[in-house]
Amino acid sequence: MNKSYEVEYCNLELRFNRRHIQNLIKDLIREGYSLYWSEDESFFILSVRTGRKLVKLRFQQTRSGNYKMTGDYIIKDAKLAEWLEKLIGDTRGHAVVKRFKDQQMTVENILFGEVIRLVEVSGFKQRVIFQKEPAPTAEEMEEMFLSREGEERLMLLRMEVDDELERLHAAIQTDNIEKADACRKVLKQLSGHMLMLEG
Repeated sequence: MNKSYEVEYCNLELRFNRRHIQNLIKDLIREGYSLYWSEDESFFILSVRTGRKLVKLRFQQTRSGNYKMTGDYIIKDAKLAEWLEKLIGDTRGHAVVKRFKDQQMTVENILFGEVIRLVEVSGFKQRVIFQKEPAPTAEEMEEMFLSREGEERLMLLRMEVDDELERLHAAIQTDNIEKADACRKVLKQLSGHMLMLEG
C-alpha cells in the first residue's frame, strides 16, 4: 500500500472481550502509535494518532459485558489499515472494505473474516473480480450467522472462565475467602451459560 492509499471500512462489526482490547492497546503501542482511551457505561473509545489525524475506534459494550467494535472508518495510514484487516480476519468479523487508488475503487464484502465478493469500480463500470459460489440465500446467511455467533459466544465465555479462574487462584493464594466465594459464584453462572450454548 502506498501513501496515497485510502481505505474505508463500512458496517464494521468485530467482537471482543476486555482482555482482547487490552491486547490491542499493547499491539498498537508496540507498533509505535500514540494513543489514549476513554470509557463510559456504553462505550470504550480508543483514539489512535496517525500523523496529524486521529482515528477513534469505538467499542460498544454488549449486555453480556463484552464489546463489539462497530461503525465506519476511513484509514489513510497503511500500517493501521493492515492491522485492522488482520483484526477482521482474526475475529472473524464482518465489513465492507472500499479501497481507493488511482481513480479506481475496489469493494470487498467480508463475512466471518472471509472475502465473499470482490468488485472493481472504475467510473460507472463495475466488474466482479471474485464471488464465492454459490452465493448464500438470506436464510442460509442468518443460519450461518447464528451458528458462528454461538461459536464466538462460546469462545468468549471460555476466556471469561479462564480470567475468573485466574482471579480465584489469586484469591486462594492470598486467603481471601470472600473473593474466592464470589469467583466460585461467577464460575457457576458461566458454566451454566456454557452448558446452554454447548447443549
